Amino acid sequence: MVHQHEHEQAQQQNKLKLYSYWRSSCSFRIRVALNLKGLDYEYIPVNLLKGEQFSPEFQKLNPIGYVPVLVDGDVVVSDSFAIFMYLEEKYPQIPLLPSDLAKKALNIQAANIVSSSIQPLQNLAVLKYIEEKVSPEEKVPWAKFHIEKGFGALEKLLKDHAGKYAIGDEVAMDADERISDISLNEFGLIDSFGENCFSFLQLCLIWSKLCLTFANIAFDAFLAPQILAGIQRFNVDMAKFPLLTRLNEAYSELPEFQKAIPENQPDAPSA
Repeated sequence: MVHQHEHEQAQQQNKLKLYSYWRSSCSFRIRVALNLKGLDYEYIPVNLLKGEQFSPEFQKLNPIGYVPVLVDGDVVVSDSFAIFMYLEEKYPQIPLLPSDLAKKALNIQAANIVSSSIQPLQNLAVLKYIEEKVSPEEKVPWAKFHIEKGFGALEKLLKDHAGKYAIGDEVAMDADERISDISLNEFGLIDSFGENCFSFLQLCLIWSKLCLTFANIAFDAFLAPQILAGIQRFNVDMAKFPLLTRLNEAYSELPEFQKAIPENQPDAPSA
């Protein structure tokens, strides 16, 4: 029992920590990525409306005062794109970027449209500045203009590449089958091999299916939060963007995405 308790304590200490805000679309991206990779993490809320991002404690983690921040042992990474790439390198067991160079570049290009050309223009600091320096009535039109500009570009960029998801159909396994495979344990297939007497060939097949399940879905982790923010916060008319609308409907079928939505976070306001 003592050894088990020590083991549990060590696991808790080594658990990933995500500093997040429930409505932050940047944090949403990383919650999706962590869920897709099957990585357990501790959720540490940072209330942006109360200014907790400006506290000395948080500023030590990220001097610019933005969420998300990922803490992995002694490693601290801020900025959602940097965190995403860190997770890809550190935890490659379930890749989210494809191995094909052209598809990988397309994923990164599309993700950058969201993270560089849309989201920064609608974040809290920018909208507050427009409210104070221009007019409170200009906040939503400003954000809506830049979101729709970016969505229009994404419709054109993805029209020849999209399948069920943004860039292909790789996420095609049934959700129950996917969860069953992942739940063997936290990728410890060797333990399950001994416990459940899987043949080595069966394990190899399961592992290869699991890796293929999410490869090529990197951009979707960026797109889903942006679409939701556009609809819920800025009244974007998605009828103008049929491709993105179809992709958004596909995301609603994935538990890894639904678990990450703002309303399902521990710091979300009670209904």
